[in-house]
Amino acid sequence: MEFNHKSVLLDETVDSLNVKSGGIYVDGTLGGGGHSYQILKRMNGKGRLIGIDQDEDAICAATERLREYGDMVTIVRDNYCNIKNVLDNLGITGVDGIVLDLGVSSYQLDTSERGFSYMEDGPLDMRMDNRKNITAEDIVNDYSEMELFHIIRDYGEDKFAKNIAKHIVMERQKERITTTGQLADIVKAAIPMKVRAAKGGHPAKKTFQAIRIELNRELDVLKQSIDTMIDLLNDDGRLCIITFHSLEDRIVKNSFRKNENPCTCPPDFPVCVCGKKSKGKIITRKPVVPSAEELEENRRAKSSKLRVFERKVIE
Repeated sequence: MEFNHKSVLLDETVDSLNVKSGGIYVDGTLGGGGHSYQILKRMNGKGRLIGIDQDEDAICAATERLREYGDMVTIVRDNYCNIKNVLDNLGITGVDGIVLDLGVSSYQLDTSERGFSYMEDGPLDMRMDNRKNITAEDIVNDYSEMELFHIIRDYGEDKFAKNIAKHIVMERQKERITTTGQLADIVKAAIPMKVRAAKGGHPAKKTFQAIRIELNRELDVLKQSIDTMIDLLNDDGRLCIITFHSLEDRIVKNSFRKNENPCTCPPDFPVCVCGKKSKGKIITRKPVVPSAEELEENRRAKSSKLRVFERKVIE
């Protein structure tokens, strides 16, 4: 299957980077190269773009898409949480902009054998990086009922988490759960019919999200990476992050606030004595959301939010 993915908030994100000729930019979630391609177009043939992705299919697709830019592009198969090591290995100490698009790609969702979709039957996989040994099947079949409950409640924010976890454990005692279709049916059976009818949408959406987040450590990786990425920015460099659910957005919002105002002194202190200095400023006081036109063209953009932070180096 061809790697197709329509980048969300494309113009808004690339505009926010303030791309300059001769700059160095990092796309930490390269995907099919949609954001990277637009960044390169604005660099006027000068500068460098480093693309990072852990998905083998994305690497292949982006390599082909960005081929025309030759030596301006360096693509590395890794997780963006290792961005400092990636840049160190390339001899780069600072960059002018970083982009993260945290969404699951359309390709991943639409390719049933990747196991991300509750709409298509396929193996229960969900790995962003297929070099990993553990899959969603292992989580569903090997985690305790309490562990499953916490994951679905905390990462899926599903109020029926307890009943869903109970149903999963009951069904796996009969036979191992190995496909997305099996799991989707189990979740559906765990939620009252009148609730399903009232809410609309697929009842398994939140459970699939929760298991995917747990498997790929998505929230932990994000929490651990934001400070490092801000430190890697040159003066006036910008970090643009697109999130797709409230848990991610909350992490980004709070991390940006902490970097803008890290002072831990009591509010009644007349002057700061903790010595913690601001690393820059938040550009987006409210997140940027898709336009009505974009939502008409791409329904998967619906929950996306863009937040932007600008580095200010204080000597």
